[in-house]
Amino acid sequence: MLEPRHIAIIMDGNGRWATKRGLARTAGHKAGVEALRIVVNEAGKCGLQWLTLFAFSSENWSRPDSEVTELLMLLKLFIRRDLGVLNKNNVRVRIIGDRIHLEPEIRALLDEAENLTRANTGLNLVIAFNYGSRDEITRAMQSLGADIAAGRLDPRSISADLISAHLDTSGMPDPDLIIRTSGEMRLSNFLLWQAAYAEFLFVECLWPEFGAKEFKDAIASYKMRSRRFGGIDGTSCSTPACEASANNDEFLPVEMVKAAGIK
Repeated sequence: MLEPRHIAIIMDGNGRWATKRGLARTAGHKAGVEALRIVVNEAGKCGLQWLTLFAFSSENWSRPDSEVTELLMLLKLFIRRDLGVLNKNNVRVRIIGDRIHLEPEIRALLDEAENLTRANTGLNLVIAFNYGSRDEITRAMQSLGADIAAGRLDPRSISADLISAHLDTSGMPDPDLIIRTSGEMRLSNFLLWQAAYAEFLFVECLWPEFGAKEFKDAIASYKMRSRRFGGIDGTSCSTPACEASANNDEFLPVEMVKAAGIK
């Protein structure tokens, strides 16, 4: 059976969870933080190496000011309250996303989380904050373009590996499984480059309802998949690198699965 090395989650449905209960949307975000803690703890227990969570999109700034303020406050509280526990549990925190336009206080907190846990060797917890995949790719292209303009880079030497090295996720493995809660079936500008060979799982439950059982069920679902990376069943093709030699006339796209609840 397949064992996932890297799981990424689009944590969706906080607002709808609150609305269903007649609560303010901010109550949903608070409940979502509790779900986050449960999933991070379960990921550590099961020996997962990488867990990436889509915490705050670069498009989320368009939400009402009060909601944005609440989200930023919850980020601050999470780092201040949970960072010590994460460090004690040997979790390494990494932040991806554009930090240039963030307030100095937020940048300092993100830097603190990374610096304190840098030497840890357990779960790699990646928080996508002020993150948008198109923005990430744009910034990578700008960096490569600057190197070309300065004569430091021959355009003919640009490869997929070089592009990957200029992304926020440089040095990270691509996600094996991407989960989205709330029943929505789209990536919403999340890890577009990195998701090339990912398996997808779309679950109906809202993020605050996603707990240890749902996380373990998602892993069980992944283990039942057949990953071909462009090859065919029964071949030795087991990594994206072998895609170049696969039979492209028989390209097999990644299965898109919508689960109303895994049995």
